[in-house]
Amino acid sequence: MTTHPYTRYVAIGDSQTEGIGDGDEAIGYRGWADRLAEFLAEGQPDLTYANLAVRGKVTAEIKAEQLAPALALKPDLATVVAGMNDVLRPSFNADRVMADIEEMFARLTEAGAQVATVTYPDMGKLSPLTRRALPRVLDLNSRLRAAAERHGVAVLDVFPHPVTTDPRLWSQDRIHASPLGHTRIAEGMAHTLGLPGHEDWYAPLPPLAPVPALRTLTADTRWALGFLGPWLWRRLRGRSSGDGRTAKRPDLTPWTTRTADPAPEPHS
Repeated sequence: MTTHPYTRYVAIGDSQTEGIGDGDEAIGYRGWADRLAEFLAEGQPDLTYANLAVRGKVTAEIKAEQLAPALALKPDLATVVAGMNDVLRPSFNADRVMADIEEMFARLTEAGAQVATVTYPDMGKLSPLTRRALPRVLDLNSRLRAAAERHGVAVLDVFPHPVTTDPRLWSQDRIHASPLGHTRIAEGMAHTLGLPGHEDWYAPLPPLAPVPALRTLTADTRWALGFLGPWLWRRLRGRSSGDGRTAKRPDLTPWTTRTADPAPEPHS
């Protein structure tokens, strides 16, 4: 077991950090931040952990609603993952989004926290909804890397690694990571923070068998009806999946390994 200096970990962000795709409404959501806390607790039994993330939040909302509570918890480690909900909106403004992200980086690092973040993969390889967003993703990733360098923020750079767009790492909605995907993000973040034993987080999965065109068309149709339609309907009504929701873990509490199923083994 290798120790590390972190005892107060606070995660802020949107649905990915909340853990959507890794669990459900009945049993609760686990997600990469919970899994990272588990890795951290292995080397630091006194670890306490809070997760302030709420699904559906854009960057301005994350800064307005989560930054001050995060600072009040006095973390020595904080993860900030924001921006994808902005990228998918027609009103996306890269300057405004990055100004909010950089302010979060600055205030958390100035308060003494080690901050970590993650870039975004080419989601267009998974979902027609995000295909046209690639130029925005490339621009946001470039800005994230530059802002992180200015503030000493650790970056898990997932974009260069092909495995990050393997469909087995993504849930049926093609926007949120699957349990296996959340596990890979947690392993990548652990490696980025210097925890040993997670160097192969980006290892490729076994090759996928060819998928007949008809099955692909059927899957795309099912996805459009089950996920794209409801998402567009919420946007048209000005609603968010996070409306009325609060953080699942608002206070720093000791980490206790939950008895959740491990991530499934990859298959072809």
